[in-house]
Amino acid sequence: MNVKDYVLAALGAAIIAMLAQVAIPVPPVPFTGQTLAIGLVATILGPRLGTLAVAVYLLLGAVGLPVFANFSGGFAKLVGPTGGYLIGFLPAAYLTGLYLEKTSYTYMQAAVANIIGMFVALIFGTLWLMFSAELTWVGAVAGGMTPFIPLGLVKAALATWLGIYVRNRLMQAKLLVATN
Repeated sequence: MNVKDYVLAALGAAIIAMLAQVAIPVPPVPFTGQTLAIGLVATILGPRLGTLAVAVYLLLGAVGLPVFANFSGGFAKLVGPTGGYLIGFLPAAYLTGLYLEKTSYTYMQAAVANIIGMFVALIFGTLWLMFSAELTWVGAVAGGMTPFIPLGLVKAALATWLGIYVRNRLMQAKLLVATN
C-alpha cells in the first residue's frame, strides 16, 4: 500500500461518516445513508481499500468521534442494538468489492454485488439485534430487516450507478488502479 491508497481509504471513511448523518430515526434501527456509503465505497475502491475505509470509519466511531448516525460515537454503539449493522459493514464491503473484483466492474455485476452487501449487513444487524434486544427471530426480522429491504434496494441501485461512474472516472484520471 502507498500513500495514495491510505488517502483513498480515508476519503472513503469520510464519505461513510458524512452519509451516516442522513438519518431518519425509526426505532429500533434508524434508516441511514451508511449502507449507501458502504456500497458506494466498496464499488469504487474494491475489497481491500473499501474494507480498510470501513475499518477506519468504525475505529473513528469506536474511539468516540461523532461519525455514526446522528453525530454519535463511542464503543457502546458497537455493542448496542445497532452494533451488528456497524460490524456487518466490514464483511458487506469486503464481499461487495470481492464479488466485483472476481467478476467485473460493470453496472450489472455491481448491482448484484451491492444487493449481496446489503443483505450481509442486514443479516449481521438482525442477528445482533435479536440477541442484544432479546427478540425472537421473527421479531428481529420484522423490526430489523424487512422494513429496510425496499429502501436498501434503492440504495444498492444508487451505489451501483454512482459507484461505477466514479470508479471509471478515477480510473481514467489514473487516481485508481485496477487490481484485477
